[in-house]
Amino acid sequence: MIEIQVNGQANSVAQGTTVRQLLEILKLQPNLVALELNKRLLKSDRYDSQLQAGDVVEIVTFVGGGV
Repeated sequence: MIEIQVNGQANSVAQGTTVRQLLEILKLQPNLVALELNKRLLKSDRYDSQLQAGDVVEIVTFVGGGV
């Protein structure tokens, strides 16, 4: 297991976990989020990148609606 931070919270994930797998664990759809990895915006074509110990992930979900 490795330790990462997701939206300010400490999390443990298995060694080799990808960004895409993290989104699955969090039950988030990749096409409905914006994701920052270590203070850099990560494009969805890079979601197969493996997370490393100490990585800081910030996730913003898109919500539809309005008047």
